[in-house]
Amino acid sequence: MEETKEGLTCKGVAERLTLGITRVLESMPGVMDVRFVEREPAEKRCLLSWEQKNTCVLPEDLRDFYLTTDGFTLTWSAKLENESVPLGCMVLNGVANLRPLCQSSSVFSLPNAPSLADLDWDEEQVEECGLVEPHFDSRSRIFELDPCSGNGKVCLVYKDCTEGVVAQKCEVWFLDRSLYWHYLTPSFTAYYRLMITNLGLPEWQNAFTPYGPSPQAKQWASLYQPLSFHCEPSMADLTGDPPVNKLDPSKAFRGKAKLPAPKKKQSAQGGVGGTAKGQGSSGRHSGGRR
Repeated sequence: MEETKEGLTCKGVAERLTLGITRVLESMPGVMDVRFVEREPAEKRCLLSWEQKNTCVLPEDLRDFYLTTDGFTLTWSAKLENESVPLGCMVLNGVANLRPLCQSSSVFSLPNAPSLADLDWDEEQVEECGLVEPHFDSRSRIFELDPCSGNGKVCLVYKDCTEGVVAQKCEVWFLDRSLYWHYLTPSFTAYYRLMITNLGLPEWQNAFTPYGPSPQAKQWASLYQPLSFHCEPSMADLTGDPPVNKLDPSKAFRGKAKLPAPKKKQSAQGGVGGTAKGQGSSGRHSGGRR
């Protein structure tokens, strides 16, 4: 009985952590192999050690998250032609992997090698929404929250930092592969809900960029997220067409189109008939003469 209660308790915790998304995924057509990795809660001393080491205060919602589970991993696959294709992936790094994005230069690096801090300049860049972008130098403290399967990085960002002063307020930003920043949410809870809502689909963070996800990612989102999927038109696609392939048969198969048969001219038919009749009558006349 005790083992059964513990199993039900663990299942209930997992259900609350995933906000019931596992049941939603399992009910979708073609979705298979939904896996949620259960983790032990992080210890308070680990959280305090992280804050002292990085001179930052974890937000209350992220602290509560780590005291419930030390990280988050949920993956699922899609059935495509009788094969399982890994598709959805939701990852949140644990406390040990919540490392600074701008690490100090390694012993093995070149002395004059460029760093991320070299990308910053004195003028502050302001986005359209009016938010100041993070900096790679000491003005910001950036920690990797989600590696995004190599498509970028979701980061916990503390801005307006001063050396030796504990940073308290943070936001969640997305850093793309071109090292451009894109604002996501003002808090960890908002990002967590956003991640769950997007089902961990490939490149879903790119929907918050001017260029948007790749065509393949748009197709997956249109298939598994048709009601909530939206993507602003990119600079390369100013027409705002939906992410589907449009086919114009008249243009695509112009060379293979069957040409209509030419119509016979009435005058030619009449001439042929008249000639035949003329030959017949002349034959009869010649026969009578004989």
